[in-house]
Amino acid sequence: MRAILIDDEISNLENLRTLLEKHCPQVTIMATAQSVRAAVEAIEKFLPDLVFLDIQMGEQTGFDVLKLLPRRNFEVIFVTAYDQYGIQAVKFAALDYLLKPIDIEELINAVHKAENKLATQIKTSQLDFLLQQLKKPDTNASTIALQMQSEIRYVTLSEIIRCEADNTYTYFFLANSEKILVSKSLKEYADLLRPNGFLRTHQSHLVNPKYVKSWLKEDGGILLLTSGEKIPVSKPNKETVKQALHRQ
Repeated sequence: MRAILIDDEISNLENLRTLLEKHCPQVTIMATAQSVRAAVEAIEKFLPDLVFLDIQMGEQTGFDVLKLLPRRNFEVIFVTAYDQYGIQAVKFAALDYLLKPIDIEELINAVHKAENKLATQIKTSQLDFLLQQLKKPDTNASTIALQMQSEIRYVTLSEIIRCEADNTYTYFFLANSEKILVSKSLKEYADLLRPNGFLRTHQSHLVNPKYVKSWLKEDGGILLLTSGEKIPVSKPNKETVKQALHRQ
């Protein structure tokens, strides 16, 4: 895979180059860039398969690089600090990202996923979706991208009734009776959707309060959903869930 590394700090570029050369031999580094302008020029010149893109670049961002490109036919792995601007939008777009300092296993996994996408020629509109999300003044997203085995599905949050853990995977149950399996943990989605009002009722369950019909006192606490399903509420989550429903 032909790759370009973009970061405004030379030390970060050198560290990433070293890690890739040592642990990801399938990646050929074509160029590095330390500014938005240089990044755009490098991408247009070398036509990479993969771009490692720092989010915060001085007064500009890696998103500015994407906005200036007429075509974005490459995979992107964002490199970021946890609390940086845009990280929530990246997660909602189901795009890969690495936190600084870079973990070797996470780097290898991200490169492997990019390699699989390129090999299977899965074409997605995730970058377009990301840029559209960033234009919105409201920081709370209304749509989420769900990475399925052979496609990306864009689902509005109001369509999601609940989520259920299946080991390291998550099932999404939608209002149209569809069931979607996504290869990410429930914890990731619980953290991501909490600001949008979703309730973690149990270690295996996440619920959209919009679909809660009533609280049943049986078994210490159960939520009856409008779909007729009964979702358990664990003892540690009981008071939090009750208070959240009371505020609805």
